[in-house]
Amino acid sequence: MTNEDVNNDLRLSPKDMKELGYRVIDMIVEHMESLQDKPIAKKTDFQILEKLRNESIPEHGNCHTHLLDQFESDILPNLTHADHPRFFGYIPGPNNFISIMADTLVSGLNIFSGASSMGPGVTNIELVTIDWLRQIYDFPEEAGGLFVSGGSMANLTGLAVARHIKLLDQTENTVIYTSDQTHLTIIRGLGILGFKSKQIKIIPTDKQFRIALPRLQQEVKKDRAEGKIPFCVIANAGTTNSGAIDPLQQIGEFCEKEGLWFHVDGAYGAPALLSEKSKSLLKGIELADSLVLDPHKWLFQPYEIGCVLVRDRKYLKDTFRITPDCLRDICKIEQEINFSEYGIQVTRSFRALKLWMSMKYFGIQTFQNAITTGITLAEFAEKKLRESSCWEIVTPAQIGIVTFRYIQLNYDTGTIDRLNEQIISEIIKEGYALLSSTVLDGKVVLRMCTINPRTTQNDIEKTILRLEKYGVELSKS
Repeated sequence: MTNEDVNNDLRLSPKDMKELGYRVIDMIVEHMESLQDKPIAKKTDFQILEKLRNESIPEHGNCHTHLLDQFESDILPNLTHADHPRFFGYIPGPNNFISIMADTLVSGLNIFSGASSMGPGVTNIELVTIDWLRQIYDFPEEAGGLFVSGGSMANLTGLAVARHIKLLDQTENTVIYTSDQTHLTIIRGLGILGFKSKQIKIIPTDKQFRIALPRLQQEVKKDRAEGKIPFCVIANAGTTNSGAIDPLQQIGEFCEKEGLWFHVDGAYGAPALLSEKSKSLLKGIELADSLVLDPHKWLFQPYEIGCVLVRDRKYLKDTFRITPDCLRDICKIEQEINFSEYGIQVTRSFRALKLWMSMKYFGIQTFQNAITTGITLAEFAEKKLRESSCWEIVTPAQIGIVTFRYIQLNYDTGTIDRLNEQIISEIIKEGYALLSSTVLDGKVVLRMCTINPRTTQNDIEKTILRLEKYGVELSKS
């Protein structure tokens, strides 16, 4: 196709559409099949990035083959692959091809999922997929939920519901309790919802980095005595730092007794409930008033899909329903479920399709096995680390995360911290594997998150050997 072939109605010929589509699919398949043997990221070419950033507005169209050529030459080499089997940093993003194709359908057919009248089949797929999750977490039958962009928006949505249902949106003199391991996006979201920093009480954690229940109980009692209004407890079901799980059963029972909203951030760890290896650790998650999980993490979906579940689906509608005149036609039937009334977004994509299709294709048992694999791989990594005197295990393997640090007995803490930071820099620079660091108990630690079901024990062994090699070399320099 040449510039002259571009139509004012923004259409391609069937031949060009197929040619473009086939090449895109070929690129995706090649990426997924060869990723194991490629570096996670290549050295960034800043000249290319500068050229992209300074590109002028195109006056005329380009051939579609040229666009994909530029994608392959300029954009693809400057990506870090979160779906790589040796991407152990942050939270990996191992997706699956069925879900990729589902997203292709949703985008290609431009499906709107805000109103039932625009696609009752779409609404019912979202309802049944939400209900599958409801059943997994043993929520009551009247529970419901919403698919959103990710954990940040899911937590914001769940806490907005809590504010409306418990406080009628009146936040003055209220107190929220959470731990020092809570994700920063929750603190950010509370600010958006109008809570001041002095209203967010950070409860210290125990040696396992779980919220200290006696301290929580003490602070609630103290605040009540001072005339404040204890409102909500936010617990973690798998922290990003270490995979720590708060004592959900005890916190849930305490919240019920005290009349507090119980919000559980399971964006990372909630799917671990599917594995027999970790199911007992998540006991009490069913007591949550609102629960967040991220299917684009440990349910192996492409970005973006997060989910919030609430104990009563009516809470979502009570919180968010506003029907403007421009939507009166599509929202006029009271009995219909219109997801635009259940959250912040009015225009929303059909996110449920990818999770529905992949669960139908693979079956829940496959997801259970894949999650168990991730947990087992972290345990294997811990075992290999313990075989060397170079490493200190900071937190043992728990639901797919192990944290550790390179140690030298004659070095002070500050020097060891810098050494571990340098090790991370070197492994990232090499491109063979990627880990991230964090700070636990005031010390810089390395963390390995092993949730990609395509990761092998060999990947982990070779990564640890490289880390150790860098540690030895850097400690001598």
